[in-house]
Amino acid sequence: MNDILIISNYYPPEKGAAANRIEQLAKKLHEKNYSVTVVCPLGNYPEGKLFPEYKGKFSLTENKDSITVKRLWIYPSISKNLFIRLLSVLSFTLSLFFYLSFKKTPNKVIVQSPPLLLSFISVFILSLKKKKIILNVSDLWPLAAVELKALKKGSFSHKFSLFLEQYIYKKATLILGQSDEILTHIKTLFPNKNCYLYRNFPDHKIENLNLISLENQPIRIFYAGLLGIAQGIYELCEKIELDGLNIELHLFGNGAEKKQIEELILTEKGKNIFFHGMLNRNDLHEKLKSFDIAVVPLKTRIYGSVPSKIFEYCSLGFPILYFGGGEGENIVEENNLGWVASVEDYNDLNNKLKLISNLDKYNLNLMKKRIFEETKEVFNLDNQMNYLIEKNVF
Repeated sequence: MNDILIISNYYPPEKGAAANRIEQLAKKLHEKNYSVTVVCPLGNYPEGKLFPEYKGKFSLTENKDSITVKRLWIYPSISKNLFIRLLSVLSFTLSLFFYLSFKKTPNKVIVQSPPLLLSFISVFILSLKKKKIILNVSDLWPLAAVELKALKKGSFSHKFSLFLEQYIYKKATLILGQSDEILTHIKTLFPNKNCYLYRNFPDHKIENLNLISLENQPIRIFYAGLLGIAQGIYELCEKIELDGLNIELHLFGNGAEKKQIEELILTEKGKNIFFHGMLNRNDLHEKLKSFDIAVVPLKTRIYGSVPSKIFEYCSLGFPILYFGGGEGENIVEENNLGWVASVEDYNDLNNKLKLISNLDKYNLNLMKKRIFEETKEVFNLDNQMNYLIEKNVF
């Protein structure tokens, strides 16, 4: 077996797209006869506090589905206080620094980026050790942070982040990017760098569509994921117009906007909006069987970002209502996966909701079946992995 190490800031039982993405990569590499080890923090996300099974631990080694998971110490926090958040990032960065410096590591290492500081430390040490560094870039930082107004362009923090970004691209042996925009950006900085597209395709292992249609019930649109700044779910709840439509909006997840959303749902504006909290992935998929359409929003168009929810939910048979712009918009349109509303244009979004409200369940079910069958081939993780292995990426 080939040994390979994955370094990530998130891993199950943590929830969310980032943890699911890395777990999927680890499992698929194991299926392809790699011996996989994952290094990550003690489980804490998205609550910002250690899960009960990790409290009082400094480090821990687990075996999950034949994957060796080494969890290192972190001071967890989701505080809005910049100093506390930085302290949290530095705590795991320090743990990782000592781990990579003194522990034996395989010759092949996959480093997840962002977070930039974490990937910088990893790449710095691994390059000194002459390891093959496979940098997996899922978002373009600091560009995305500037677009989200979380970082001021030209500030010291921005300039420092640009230094970290260029360093990791330069030192990586090769780079995986989740979008064509990410690869284009990297190629403008380092034209000769070996780069490969790695979409965040799921591997549900479902051969037949098993969604349940509830006749004579409203069309049930759902959002499942992080309730954070980038997604803008609170603003979505404020500005969508469901009154008089044959539509319900159901929300699953956790994050910074949770309390605001719960308060809004108690008002007249929230009468057709329902919040279900955070579920683990398997329970969520079971719960979603009776739902109809997945909404995938971004608060603003983020260059390089392609939400993995597009692949996650259309592979289960759900049409997509996309409201985020960029490359994700092109994927939905080109593959006829549902509806696209112009990013930040709530008039357009509400017009799309009116069209959806007029759908009958029979035609909606036909749409689900078509999307399920077509995406089994178009978004096939096995085909993607086989191609990358043939190219000697891993």
